[in-house]
Amino acid sequence: MEHTEQTRCTELAKSSSVYRSLYSEIEEVGWERLVRLGGDLTFLSFRILDAKSRVHFVEIELDETYPKSPPRVSADVPYIFDLKWSKSSRLKDVVQQFQKPSRSMCCRQINIGNDCYIMLYINADDPKSLPECRFMGPGPVVDSLRRIWQRNSRKWTKDKPYLENIACLLETQLPRPIDVQKNDQQVECGICYAQCLPVDDELGVNSGSGTDYRCDNTTCNKAFHSVCLGDWLRSITTTRQSFDVLFGNCPYCSEPVAVKITDSRT
Repeated sequence: MEHTEQTRCTELAKSSSVYRSLYSEIEEVGWERLVRLGGDLTFLSFRILDAKSRVHFVEIELDETYPKSPPRVSADVPYIFDLKWSKSSRLKDVVQQFQKPSRSMCCRQINIGNDCYIMLYINADDPKSLPECRFMGPGPVVDSLRRIWQRNSRKWTKDKPYLENIACLLETQLPRPIDVQKNDQQVECGICYAQCLPVDDELGVNSGSGTDYRCDNTTCNKAFHSVCLGDWLRSITTTRQSFDVLFGNCPYCSEPVAVKITDSRT
């Protein structure tokens, strides 16, 4: 029994040390950049601005051997984020490395439909030349696309726009960007992560309603339920209130926001 109690105390001390260390690393990055934090501290999401002040969300997963082993990083960028990691690295190094690359990197990923993607490796010394490529997706579809690409590779010409060349080689029309208003990712609330509020009598006229507020910053343009944004702003000490309007900052890009609140939800 005594041995079991000593083991438990050792594990608690180790866990406490890990938590303190991780909180310290988040402090270095900045708590204002933290978007989500898993209850077991193995998952984090940060809001990061790149070199051109564009907003990105970087998701980081930590395993039990962190920081000896590198975290798994995913982000909303059209290239593979190649993390350089050592035993002395910290979360701030992930952020710093992410901020340095730009969308002019030589590796680009394009959605070509049917759950397939093409990864292009562009020659930096001759960017208009035929790129190396790798297909990702269901086996039979990828095999067919690979054969079509190889068969048409001689059709690549440097005087054509890049996407036009790719469409020509693949003998297909590339998917067009989805309109912001139709993109489910864009109409989810940035606070509760739901498209619609729950159907609840306590919410009154807001019951079951969709997002009704957007950040005015065009590089952010995040959508919110006014109810959720109002509740979030109330929890921030720097928020100001004038009559029935709350003034604060967007939780994603820190640009000024102002949301009208109502006293009654019933």
